[in-house]
Amino acid sequence: MAAFKTPSEVARETLKQLAARRLSPTPDNYQALYEEIAGSSSPPAFPAVALRSILRVMPGQTPAQKRLLNQLEQAVAQQSWPTLQSVMVGYANLGLTPVGAAAPPPSGIESTHVPQRLALAVARLVENALPALGEEDTRLRDMAAQVVDLLRSEMPPVTAAERMLADFGHRLSFAAEEQGALRTGLLALLHLLFENIAALSLDDDWLHGQVQALLAATAPPLNLRRLDEVEQRLKDVIFKQSEAKLHTRQTQEQMRELLATFIERLAQMDESSSSYHNQMEQCAERISQASRLQDIAPLLEEVISATRAMALSSRIARGELQDLRERAQARHHEIDQLRQELDRASNMARHDALTGSLNRKGFDEALQREVARAQRQDTPLCIALLDVDDFKSINDRLGHAAGDEALVHLAEVTRQGLRPQDQLARYGGEEFVIILPDTVVDEGVQVMRRLQRELTTRYFLKDGERMLITFSAGVAQLLGKDDVSDAIRRADQGMYLAKRSGKNRVVAT
Repeated sequence: MAAFKTPSEVARETLKQLAARRLSPTPDNYQALYEEIAGSSSPPAFPAVALRSILRVMPGQTPAQKRLLNQLEQAVAQQSWPTLQSVMVGYANLGLTPVGAAAPPPSGIESTHVPQRLALAVARLVENALPALGEEDTRLRDMAAQVVDLLRSEMPPVTAAERMLADFGHRLSFAAEEQGALRTGLLALLHLLFENIAALSLDDDWLHGQVQALLAATAPPLNLRRLDEVEQRLKDVIFKQSEAKLHTRQTQEQMRELLATFIERLAQMDESSSSYHNQMEQCAERISQASRLQDIAPLLEEVISATRAMALSSRIARGELQDLRERAQARHHEIDQLRQELDRASNMARHDALTGSLNRKGFDEALQREVARAQRQDTPLCIALLDVDDFKSINDRLGHAAGDEALVHLAEVTRQGLRPQDQLARYGGEEFVIILPDTVVDEGVQVMRRLQRELTTRYFLKDGERMLITFSAGVAQLLGKDDVSDAIRRADQGMYLAKRSGKNRVVAT
């Protein structure tokens, strides 16, 4: 074919060849003929749109996948074929069989169906994920049902399963994000509710303390154990508040009745006194007008009779007022007793007011639940008893307020270093006990040593002075049907041995 010099000549010849060869005038046909006539080829267009669609479904869970995914995004943004080739090779290397692993199936025998065990496992995974996503997204549930039906069918095709799982995963990501936002929003509303209750109850120290404990208990991250603690605290607050409100209302009604009776008796006394004075004035006037002794005698009898009646009325009124006074004092005493009862209720709650950890009552209940669960499921359970080293010297040198702050510091650091299933309780004074579910004694020792290391990095600050808080601990494991008190006694013995062996140690018994 003759060579053409200018692009316009090449274009005219291309159109002639399209007509001569009876080819459809499509962009692909035109480009192929143009390159044939011009004797050159243009580089292929970069498929940015298609690659961005692929990016949305590419996996990015492992560090290697995330790294390659970022490189692929850069390759698409830069439209770089060499970078794209490097990324594809990297993804291919992720699937290489490591040394010692089972050999891949021979080439040419690629399976077109999802293995049955894998299909059933993925189906169960989809079913188990749905309860956490609520009931609102019907489309998501329909897609999940379709995926499960396909995977539970006999020999599900890989292509259809991959496509449906990709669509389901894309929808699932939005639903999970929405549920996370809902959870965060509800938790924020719960905190706002607690804060408003505390603001409205500034004159009630017990309730204010319980609300502060609720705020601490609902701080993220949450788990079922902490939600159980929140529920128990709310029940305590609701019960005590309803009881106090009922007693206070009854007392207020009785005080109102007493005040009304008191005012009524005062009015009656005033009426009686006015009537008596009027009667005395009339008698005095009549006596001044009498001219005979016989006329004065009946008036004197009338005066004496009125005076006796007035004296009797005064005695009755004085007795009634004294009774009202005694009843009012009794009501005031009843209110004082109610306040004292609420103060005692603070001690009966399940959490220590100072450190926010479980108190003895809360510890006993939590330990009873964990022991029952461990025996029912045949899982290990450990108890660790710790005591602050040289705590008396802190109180003596810095004061008891500083000692309380040191205990709060210890409790905060300990709670942050424990696992979600572990529970901290204040056992008395500077002693704390930790319940360690699903833990054998060696693991319990490691947990306590990790807490000791954490305390060495978190100094206690008081008036600009940095102090290192340490503790000695004993760890005991409940074995079989062991008595709980025996395990606590063994943990206490271990703690005593740790003290004797140099402090800041952990001893298993």
